[in-house]
Parts: sequence; structure tokens; C-alpha cells
Amino acid sequence: MMDISAICQHTGEYNCTTMVNLTHLRLEDPEVFRAICGETHRQQQNLELIASENFASIAVLEAQGSVLTNKYAEGYPDCRYYGGCKEVDVAERLAVERAKQLFQAEHVNVQPHSGSQANMAVYFAILEPGDTLMAMDVAHGGHLTHGHKANFSGRLYNVISYGVDRETERLDIDAVRLLAHQQNPDLLVAGASAYPRQIDFARLAEIAREMDIPFLVDMAHIAGLVATGLHPTPIPWADFVTTTTHKTLRGPRGGMVFCRSEYAKAVDSQVFPGIQGGPLMHVIAAKAVALGEALKPEFRRYQEQVVANARTLAGALTALGHRLVSGGTDTHLLLVDVSPLGLTGKEAEDVLYAAGMTVNKNLIPFDTQPPSQASGIRIGTPAVTTRGMAEAEMCRIAEWVDDALRHPRDSARQRALAQDVAALCTRFPLYSDLMERIQ
Repeated sequence: MMDISAICQHTGEYNCTTMVNLTHLRLEDPEVFRAICGETHRQQQNLELIASENFASIAVLEAQGSVLTNKYAEGYPDCRYYGGCKEVDVAERLAVERAKQLFQAEHVNVQPHSGSQANMAVYFAILEPGDTLMAMDVAHGGHLTHGHKANFSGRLYNVISYGVDRETERLDIDAVRLLAHQQNPDLLVAGASAYPRQIDFARLAEIAREMDIPFLVDMAHIAGLVATGLHPTPIPWADFVTTTTHKTLRGPRGGMVFCRSEYAKAVDSQVFPGIQGGPLMHVIAAKAVALGEALKPEFRRYQEQVVANARTLAGALTALGHRLVSGGTDTHLLLVDVSPLGLTGKEAEDVLYAAGMTVNKNLIPFDTQPPSQASGIRIGTPAVTTRGMAEAEMCRIAEWVDDALRHPRDSARQRALAQDVAALCTRFPLYSDLMERIQ
């Protein structure tokens, strides 16, 4: 068991994760302070392989932890419902202009608190309750907001789901076209949460034009790849594009909506006052910082390494005898079918966590397990790439994943692997520039 007191003592002056002096927090609320210390230790000593997670820069964390959290700013720059918004207007304008430059978009709203609320804003702008949206089946890689029955999208709208081909486990655009013409939806949605292949947005846009319906792309997972040209951009093809600002984009947790100029007023009025009140100005400032980072040449080099690492990891796992959904990956993530090992995704997730590696259980196409168990695990490379890891480390990680999954009842082996993982993480510390200053 980790020595939390030692970690807290080390973290008292500076938190390695936030660059914020935690002396006041340690005195005011030691319980929360200890939780932050524990999470700092977990992030430092574990391999974060969840595809939707990443490590924001110190600059992003500083902006998010700033005094801008104190400011109400309902409305938009130069049109606020509160006074005193001069400086937060500057931050929001920077976020907007940088997002437009990065993605070559006509209009962007940077206020959504999450990707889910970004999708909600688009739905509310163009659909009425009971209208039909057509999107990727959650069981085949889609997101909850693409029509899951427990989500607002599945409760408010009639949902037609499309999926992947049973043999190739890839999207069959011709099958999507046929289904669209049969069902006559009011909105076509593309994008996924657990699909490892590139999506042909141009061909899907053709279907929407044939049907004379709007086309929405949710690029939350691949935004960083799109920004650097490593995945085809949906911006020229889609009427609306939504994204989160964390994941591959490596910013704070939040969302954005891009749209054609003709839809700008409808989208903005649905974000505020339609579904949100005061925007989180500290988060918007952090979005601006992350978008500024993404405009730098080194961000493309980072994304290139993310993709190279994912392909290397996929190849190494395949060579070790594991079955990958669709046979590999074009992006930052891969899906591993663990059922041939006699495991559920939940069991595999727990085994790997005991060995110091964090993944998430995930349904695979045509899964026979319930979502709470699943037959697969989803693995991503953004976070380990942020730490500076490259192909050699991916091969080592594949060996550790293989070892742990093939010996799921061997707790001694899991402890030994966790020590190996911690040793690797020590070689690639988080926020190493800060660590050098406080050691």
C-alpha cells in the first residue's frame, strides 16, 4: 500500500499535477488534500492507457485554476448580462479565434461544458422532440449521445442506429446509405467513441446531401489528429462539428461546437440560454491555452507519435496472439477482444489495473456480454505519448498487457508487473520540468 503521508509531505509545497501551492488546502481540508495527493501518485506511477484521457500542460492547468473561476459572464463577448467582463472577453475571443484558425472553421462556440452538451446544443438547434436521428450504434463504437436509450438523445428522439460490417468490423458506407434511404432520418450523425479506423466524412456527407438533411460529426476522440492533418477533417463536409477539448486535443475537460455561419445564431442561442447559464471562464481560458499549444509545430510531432505508438502497440499485441477489432488501428486507439482468453472486459480491466495499467472495459461489435462486463478493452496512446514514450515502450507495454491477461489469477505476477510499470513511469515523469524544480 502506498505511503500517502510521504506523498502528501512531498506535495505540500507544490502539487506535481497542478503547479498550485497546496499549503492552504492542506490546512483547510486535509481530506481533499489527501485525495489529490493520492491521484497525483496514481497518475505518476500508473500507465494511463484510457483512450479518452490525457495530461494537460502546466499552462493549461494554471489557467483552469485561475481567478477566472470567480467571474460570471452569461452571454458572449461584448454582449454579456453581467458587468466587469472585459478581461474574460479577451480570453473567450482568443479561444474562438484560435479554434477557427486551427480547424479552418466559419464559426465556433467554445462555451459547452462538455462534448455531450455540445451535441445537445446541435440537436436542440435543428431537431424537435420525436424527430429521427441516425447515428453509429453505441455497441459498435458510438457515443451515449448518439442515441442510447438511457441518454437524453435516446429519450427525446427516434433513433436509427447503423454499425459495422460483421466480417470486416468496419463501417460499410453503402449499407449506411441504404439504411438512410429506407428510414428517412432528419439528421445524420457520424463519429465514434470506440472505433479504431478512419471515417470517410466526405462519403457520409454525400448521403446527407442526397437526403437533404443536416450532417453532424462528433470528432471528440480524433480532434487532435484532425487538427494536425492525421485524420481527414470533417469541417468542409459537415454542417455541424462537435468535439471535446481534452482527449487527443490535450486541453481541459470541455466542449466546442463548429458550424457553418448560417447556423451560428441557432447554435449560440441553444448553448446560451438554451441549455447553459454562466460559462466556465476559467475553463474557456484553459481551452484558449490548449488551442494555442495545438497551433505550434511540436503538436503535430506529438500527434504523429500518438498514431505511431498506437500502430506499434496494435502490431505487438497481434504478434502476441491477441485479436484486435477490425484487425488494427488508424488512430489513437485500439479495441482488444479478450473473450478468447476466457475473460470479460471487466475482468481484464481489473487485472491490468492490479498490474499498474489503466484501461476501460468496452463492448465490441456484436458483443454477447452486457455493457457492465463487455468482451473487450479499449486502449489508447495519447497519455503515454505525452509522457514521452515511443515505439520501444509500446512493445514493452504490449508484453506486460499480454503477461497480465494470460495469468489473471496470479496476484504475485501482477504486483511484479506493477513494479516494472512504476519503474518505467519514473523514467518518463509527468511534468518533468516542474519536478526538476522541486526536487
